[in-house]
Amino acid sequence: CGFSFYVDECSNEETVACGDHAKCENVDGGFNCSCKEGYQPSTGKLQFKPNDGTSCQDMSSAIFQINHLKTPLEKLQEINKSTLGPLLPVEVVSYVEALSHSSWDTVSDSDSESLRNTTMSVSVLVNTVNNFVQKDKITVWEALPVDNQRRSLTKLLHTTEQATLLMSQSFKKTTQLDANASDIALKVFAFDSHHMKHIHPHVHTGGDYIKISPKKRREPYPNGTVAVVFLRYSNIGSLLSSPKNLSKDAAEPRHTVSSAVIAVAISSNPPTLYELEKITFTLKYAKTADKDIKCAFWNYSDTMNGNWATEGCELTHSNSTHISCKCNHLTHFAVLMSSGGSVGGANYNILTRITQLGIIISLICLSMCIFTFWFFSEIQSTRTTIHKNLCCSLFLAELIFLIGINMNNNKLFCSITAGLLHYFLLAAFAWMCIEGIHLYLIVVGVIYNKGFLHKNFYVFGYVSPAVVVGISAALGYKYYGTTEVCWLSTKNNFIWSFIGPACLIILVNLLAFGVIIYKVFRHTAMLKPEVSCYENIRSCARGALALLFLLGATWIFGVLHVVQGSVVTAYLFTIFNAFQGMFIFIFLCVLSRKIQEEYYRLFKNVPCCFGCLR
Repeated sequence: CGFSFYVDECSNEETVACGDHAKCENVDGGFNCSCKEGYQPSTGKLQFKPNDGTSCQDMSSAIFQINHLKTPLEKLQEINKSTLGPLLPVEVVSYVEALSHSSWDTVSDSDSESLRNTTMSVSVLVNTVNNFVQKDKITVWEALPVDNQRRSLTKLLHTTEQATLLMSQSFKKTTQLDANASDIALKVFAFDSHHMKHIHPHVHTGGDYIKISPKKRREPYPNGTVAVVFLRYSNIGSLLSSPKNLSKDAAEPRHTVSSAVIAVAISSNPPTLYELEKITFTLKYAKTADKDIKCAFWNYSDTMNGNWATEGCELTHSNSTHISCKCNHLTHFAVLMSSGGSVGGANYNILTRITQLGIIISLICLSMCIFTFWFFSEIQSTRTTIHKNLCCSLFLAELIFLIGINMNNNKLFCSITAGLLHYFLLAAFAWMCIEGIHLYLIVVGVIYNKGFLHKNFYVFGYVSPAVVVGISAALGYKYYGTTEVCWLSTKNNFIWSFIGPACLIILVNLLAFGVIIYKVFRHTAMLKPEVSCYENIRSCARGALALLFLLGATWIFGVLHVVQGSVVTAYLFTIFNAFQGMFIFIFLCVLSRKIQEEYYRLFKNVPCCFGCLR
């Protein structure tokens, strides 16, 4: 037999362990913290660990009072009034909790007063839920940690469906009820068994069509009632579009919800009176796409953790604007499609491994470049200063990418990571532009003050990217970091705040190198005594052109993948991007005769290296 020991980890001062206004609860293998009544967690986590950044804040008086209201209608009216305006992320979680804890089955009489109350309750419920899911609340949801965001959103969907069903059971007579708001539509069918044969519940709204087909059964039908609820959400698809929400067996990574989210629920008394055979629906696309389309449903458990799945659903027809599906069960449905081409699960994993390997190699190579340009005194020049700063910018960008690109659980950290990536990548492009300008000044014979020029180079190389990032953050800070990765969002074309300046720099450098190539070859042909001078310029131009091709080609493939994604552009962009540091080391160091000589001097006394450098 074995022994087990109970350790009361909460016996020590719980306020010290969990923080002020928090309580401690022992669980297997440790303990959890939660906020005391009247307080709410700052991060939205209902259970948290000490020192994870969660503190218990004073709950607003409105939320606190809601929990002490007696009737569902009173609670609904109070929540509706309190959620009309702007909300904090933590308030969204608290109000959803308050809504989910309401009792919806208290209205059971069939008198006219009760029916009026039920109709009013349904209407207020729809308006209240609309306050949570309307378009201007999306950014508030996105500020929550991903897990809490999904759990609260799932709880909201579940509560809305169940509350409407329970209230619909109050309609003892045949009833059709519509309740609409800006971002949610609801339709209720309530009927008794005597009318069951003649009523075919369906709804046509927002370009979508939904119909249910019950199993056929022999008459006479037993006495009873049936309630069927249809719900349509216009804008919550973006909140449910994340690789973390796609079950491995159902849908591949990087799929997005490209339609409205619809829900169908049935309640009958007795339960066997009205059993579903199938549900058919036709949904309008939110985006145009023609490949990798799936009919999916939101599959969630009692813990309100959910993911998209496709079991029991099949695609029956599709065109450029609509898709038709058939499913053999009820829940929330939507259309999934690839976001940026058909990069499936296998390709996604391969691309991830290529990226990780490539960036590690690039970081090693970039560190060797920085060492070379920093410590070899014989090669110091304006050009090596430019290369040194370019390599430092790329090194920091790739290091941040490796560490933070997928750390999207903390919205603030993710946004900062995206902002730093934006800055250092723009800085790398700025220094590439500086190299083109520097070569142009040499070729056209401009006399300049070296110290003054270097100062202006540093201003352009580091201040101009900061200005671009600052303006971008001021205009669209919420687009730094997404629910998928810590990079710039493609929503509202915000990604072009990076791609735009990068493309402009590529264009400027192409024009500068056009002039350089023309001047070099013209002077080489006409002035034989100066061939050695222009041979040096030509050598520099070759390295600069290689650099332009490398960085330029990388982000040209990046633009192509954003605009018209495919497996080919995904692989090209990933390979060029991941191995940039290695290519730069080859072009700027390994192929440079001067640097080869410096390496030879450095390693000539090392026996293992002498033979290969000889």
